[in-house]
Amino acid sequence: MPTKKLNNYSILSLCGLILFFLSALLTSRIILQGDIVSIPDLVGKTLREARRDLSLKKLILIEDGSRPSDSYEKGRVIFQAPEAGSKVRVNKVVKIVVSEGSELTEIPQLVGKSLEFSTQTLVEQDLIRGKLSQIHTPRYAAGRIIAQDPLPSREKIKKATPVNLLVSQGEEEEKFVMPDLLGLKAQAVIAGLKAMDFKVGNVRYAYYPGYEAGVIIKQFPLQGYRIQRRNLINLEVSK
Repeated sequence: MPTKKLNNYSILSLCGLILFFLSALLTSRIILQGDIVSIPDLVGKTLREARRDLSLKKLILIEDGSRPSDSYEKGRVIFQAPEAGSKVRVNKVVKIVVSEGSELTEIPQLVGKSLEFSTQTLVEQDLIRGKLSQIHTPRYAAGRIIAQDPLPSREKIKKATPVNLLVSQGEEEEKFVMPDLLGLKAQAVIAGLKAMDFKVGNVRYAYYPGYEAGVIIKQFPLQGYRIQRRNLINLEVSK
C-alpha cells in the first residue's frame, strides 16, 4: 500500500513539473511574439506621418538624407530600410530618405507680363532670369515682356535654367532739333510750343539794355540740340 501511494505521488509530481515547463515555454513564446512588430509602409507619407506610424509600433525613425524625386513631392518619404512588412523587434531603427521634389519645372508664359511679375514668377518656378534685352515697340507698353527664350511648352526643363527676356521700352519718341528762339516774342513762342505738346519749364524775366520787353534773350536747350517732347525748354525773357 505505501508503495502504491508513493508511485501516485511521483506521477503527480512529474505531471506538475511538465505542466510548469509547458506553461513557462508558452509564456516565453507569448512574450517573444509581443516583442516582434511588422514595419509599416512609409513611402509616400510625410515626415510627420512616418514618425507617428513608427511610434505606434515602438520603432525609431532616423532621416538618412534627401534626394530629388519626380514621383513624390518635396518632404515625402521615397525610401525606407528595412522595407515595409519586415518583422523586427521593438525599438528597431528604421531609416528613411525624403524627397527634395522634382528636378524639373514648367516654363511659364511671360509674354505680355510686366518685368517685375515675370522675375517673381521665375523665382517661384526655381528658374533664373537670364539675359535682359530692351527695344522700342508700339505693340507693348514700356516694361512688358515681348519675347522669351525658352518658350513655354509641355516639356519641363531643369530647375535653375536661365530664361532670357526681351523687354519693351514702349513706342520710341519722336526727336526734334531745337530751333533758334533768340529775338522772338516769348508769348507767341510759348503758345506755339504748348500747342505742339512741348513742355515749357522755367521762364525767367530780366532787364536787358537795348531789348524791348517780352523778347527771348536766352534758351536752353541751345539751338541745334536734339530734343523730345518730354524735355523741358527753359527761357530767359527781357522785361
